[in-house]
Amino acid sequence: MRGYLLRRLPSAVLVLLVASFLIFTILRLVPGDPATTLAGPDADAATVAAIRDRLGLDAPLLTQYVHWIGSLVTGDLGPSYAIGGQTADLIRDGLGATLELTLAALLFVILLGAAFGVLGATSRSRWIRSAVRVTTTAALAVPPFISGVLFVLLFAVVLGVLPPGGRVAFLTALDLAVQYLLMPALCLALPSAAVLGRYLKDGIENALAEEYVRTATAAGVAPRRLLWRHAVPNALPPVVTLLGMQTGHLLGGAVLVEAIFAWPGLGRLAEQGLVSRDYPVVQDLLLLLVAVFVLVQLVTDLVYAWLDPRIRWE
Repeated sequence: MRGYLLRRLPSAVLVLLVASFLIFTILRLVPGDPATTLAGPDADAATVAAIRDRLGLDAPLLTQYVHWIGSLVTGDLGPSYAIGGQTADLIRDGLGATLELTLAALLFVILLGAAFGVLGATSRSRWIRSAVRVTTTAALAVPPFISGVLFVLLFAVVLGVLPPGGRVAFLTALDLAVQYLLMPALCLALPSAAVLGRYLKDGIENALAEEYVRTATAAGVAPRRLLWRHAVPNALPPVVTLLGMQTGHLLGGAVLVEAIFAWPGLGRLAEQGLVSRDYPVVQDLLLLLVAVFVLVQLVTDLVYAWLDPRIRWE
């Protein structure tokens, strides 16, 4: 496994370098200028030029890029242009809330995806199979920004059983924290849970159709044992790969969901940074998300190889 990790490390570093260059370049192609935003609409050219000089925005783009990469290597991300405070502190404060939301959504993805997959593949009731199919189709068809609004209208406005938005820390009040977390986590999880459930359903059905399963069934092996000892384990490796990809999608989707539910995470920080053209905050935040996605893919490959004995580290 160590050799496998050492071989993957150069490609991961290359991905991060390419991603950093693309993030840096695309941000500067977006219309707008941080100096103009900070100076205000009535500022004269001299004031804007002074701000650009103070922020280092008048230096060549390659020089700015090298300076940014150097700051990442040393861990000194510098101050925020517009939001205020140090960039590292802003990202650290929002990271905990985003990870909390993403992990809760991932738990929903696993639980709901497993339920959708197993019920859809093994239930003898036509009504249950139809209900699973309709639910997964609706979860895929309705985007999170619509389902989030519907959740708020139903559970917060009409029923009044859940708060419409915000966050409470778990250490402050556990019951309130769960109430504030339920709607955004479920909203974020539903599309990924539907995809995972469909993949698991197909995998279980294919495994149950194998010759050895039919032979074991004829020999009197209990259906429950066949399902959990043979069909589900054989269906897991591709599902684990898909789950790793969906984890990256959850991180990206959290940006939108946090805006809907006023969740104080990295999504709201990215929104503030984009509106104010705060280059340090946005580019550091985007590169962090890319790094997390690369790490998740690496862990996914390791778990896949552990689940499937046909895969070798070499």
